[in-house]
Amino acid sequence: MQVVVSGRQMEVTDALRQYATEKFQKLERYLEASAEAVIMMSVVKKIHHVAEASIKSNGTLIQASQETEEMYSTVDLLYDKLERRLRRYKEKLLDQKHRTAKSGPAESLAAPAEEAGPRLIRTKSFEMKPMLPDEAVMQMELLDKDFFVFPNAETGRISVIYRRKDGNVGLIEPSR
Repeated sequence: MQVVVSGRQMEVTDALRQYATEKFQKLERYLEASAEAVIMMSVVKKIHHVAEASIKSNGTLIQASQETEEMYSTVDLLYDKLERRLRRYKEKLLDQKHRTAKSGPAESLAAPAEEAGPRLIRTKSFEMKPMLPDEAVMQMELLDKDFFVFPNAETGRISVIYRRKDGNVGLIEPSR
């Protein structure tokens, strides 16, 4: 696994770079050898040490960030967070392989009406591979987001998975 460590408005020492690289190399047991991890470190107001990681492996993107008062402990906590996520991800993949696919009724909710006030300030584009709703839920959890937009492999249409306030997950699908 390739690990890239860089600093944002700070100089990353060789010792810190080596420490983070060796630490994140251990995640290779959960990923393919061609995986790439990018770790961005920064210091905010000389007190808060922030580390953000993005790992891309076989079309799957996993992101996390951590903040403490010391950079080495930030790297340790970030590693622990990513390891937990990757372990859960691998367990869910194994569970999906072992059980048969169950298709239940999905909640269909209308999107809220857009207000005239806000303006578009940022645009992002992503590669979108067709996936089943269960895969989309895993991807949403790996990215630590509240929603995930994906092409539904069952219907061939764009769908949205979102986290509900009660902790469950909802699915929004377009009507014909």
